[in-house]
Amino acid sequence: MSVTDKTYWEVCIDINPVCADVLCDIIQSNFDCEGIITAEEKYKNLELVETSENTLKAYLVADNIDYDELAAFFKTQRQDLIDKKIFNSDIGTWNISVNKQEIVDWSKKWKEHWKPSKISQRIVICPSWEKYTPQKDEIVVNIDPGNAFGTGTHATTQLCVQACEKYMQTGAIVADIGCGSGILGICAKKLGAFKVDSVDTDETATETAQINAKVNNENEISFSTASSEVLKSDCYDFVFANILHNVLAEIMPDLKRIMKKGANIVLSGILDGKEPVVLQSIKDNNLKISEELRQKEWIAYVVQKEN
Repeated sequence: MSVTDKTYWEVCIDINPVCADVLCDIIQSNFDCEGIITAEEKYKNLELVETSENTLKAYLVADNIDYDELAAFFKTQRQDLIDKKIFNSDIGTWNISVNKQEIVDWSKKWKEHWKPSKISQRIVICPSWEKYTPQKDEIVVNIDPGNAFGTGTHATTQLCVQACEKYMQTGAIVADIGCGSGILGICAKKLGAFKVDSVDTDETATETAQINAKVNNENEISFSTASSEVLKSDCYDFVFANILHNVLAEIMPDLKRIMKKGANIVLSGILDGKEPVVLQSIKDNNLKISEELRQKEWIAYVVQKEN
């Protein structure tokens, strides 16, 4: 079906941006969606100067949309997240508005809102369709997220990269658990990792990540559609685990298992107020916290396996 044969609907949802990634996943899993804008951002000299991050916009393809049915769907999904204690009730109303759109290829239109951004001391994330000339000591990572999540602008990703710069040694063997669009593994390679093993339960994510690795000429990254259980024991010097807090707590024994003695892991994706369950799991698995990192409403822990 060509673009001109499709009917597009802009669905605006009132949210707290802390839940944007989860809502994106819900939308992509349940609708024919060709673009999502989590924030309309304006940059000046790589710095974010303006954002409209309290409204998420999704561009759906459908002949017709029943407003009441759609509103009820998002209300149910919101309550489910609260009931499962993934978020508190402060994730926004999730009230919606729906507007029929002009004939535009929204799978490309959203790209206008994403520009190069510096996410750590050295790493600049650049959309694959943009051009950027690196300054002294800067490393450019070119990314096309496709249908996977990870543009590098989210606080949880930035905390991971910042931890990598500080704690990962040159020549390290690295694991990336829940790799998404592959940003973290690519950053690790460009910062001096010898090899990266990336896993994700979403096949679309690993396919997108493979493409991004090729775009960045990083060949020593392997990808698999699986969980951390498939990775070798006592193998990794540094591990990324950028996942929701409840999943981190659940898989902490597996995360510890794959780490070498003295290895570091960055545990990210932890919303402020949800850290107790992760801290308890860190304690139960006899891991040592080296540093707590915070950005906006998000927390990350750099944790070491001492024995």
